[in-house]
Amino acid sequence: MSESRTVPAEKKGRIKHANVSIFVPHVGCPNQCSFCNQRKISGAEQAPTPQQVREVCQKAAELRKEKLRDTQLAFFGGSFTAIERGYMLSLLEAAKSFVGEDGFAGIRISTRPDAINEEILTILKEYHVNAIELGVQSMNDRVLLANKRGHTAQDVVKAAEMIQDFQIELGLQMMTGLYQSTWQDDVDTAKAIAALHPKTVRIYPTITLEGTDLAALYQQGLYQPMSLEDSVKLCSDLLEFFEEQNIQVIRLGLHAQESLEQGYLAGPYHPAFRELCEGRIYLKKALLQISQFPEKTPLTIYVNPKELSKMAGQNRCNLNYLKQRNPIKIKPDDSLEAFCVRVELV
Repeated sequence: MSESRTVPAEKKGRIKHANVSIFVPHVGCPNQCSFCNQRKISGAEQAPTPQQVREVCQKAAELRKEKLRDTQLAFFGGSFTAIERGYMLSLLEAAKSFVGEDGFAGIRISTRPDAINEEILTILKEYHVNAIELGVQSMNDRVLLANKRGHTAQDVVKAAEMIQDFQIELGLQMMTGLYQSTWQDDVDTAKAIAALHPKTVRIYPTITLEGTDLAALYQQGLYQPMSLEDSVKLCSDLLEFFEEQNIQVIRLGLHAQESLEQGYLAGPYHPAFRELCEGRIYLKKALLQISQFPEKTPLTIYVNPKELSKMAGQNRCNLNYLKQRNPIKIKPDDSLEAFCVRVELV
């Protein structure tokens, strides 16, 4: 159990918020998906007790104080609404008194699309759950079946509509590079997700972890993980797409932690994966404008002050690449929004 900050895309009018996350590993999952080893992903070995939930809430209240009203308590890691009903209620009951005017802004949960119905939503609403994230992973039934998800794309559509009917914030999570999924399948999944109008999206490149069915497929030569380079290309395109749809991508890539790195076998894992994707977006935008100027012409690239490092790229790779064509300087301009680039003569 730990506190982690979820940072939406830095776009004008959007507010950053924090989650105090409590991980419930595997509890409630009716089957084992091909890629899943939640204990390696979350670092949590044991399911939390109600007392532990109270202790986490109390500690957060003491540390965050006035910031608590901008913070959600989040139950992540498993399929929260599929766990044993009494246990689920005990966790919600333990958190309930910490939510309200002087407490958490609400409760956020993650769950499966086929573990949502009107009865469950009524219960969640009573316990101040105001955001639900569905583990969609793919909107292709062939891919879902191959990865043993146990639900269909239509289950996602139905659950998403019910959540929105209850006026609960909808978040959708997708994965790229799944077993038997193609580049186009992933793009089509993003388009199908956007059509459901979620407020937030998480994009997770598929990582092959020890102790998973995917690991066995990989070791047998039946599954080839996407390369880091291709994954960055695809995910940066998806990030741009969701931005254009005004949908916040609140996570891109798995959270870097020791347990994940210890269980890693293969796949496009990088501790700063989002930064790689954002850097590629800036490079593309800069190249488009720089191509309009003659080679060797000194140029200045202007971006938002908070985006300078992304424009320069990791280890200044973008800047070094651009300097092969033109003498380049990068300068701040606070009138520019995120992902906006302006190139001018020096």
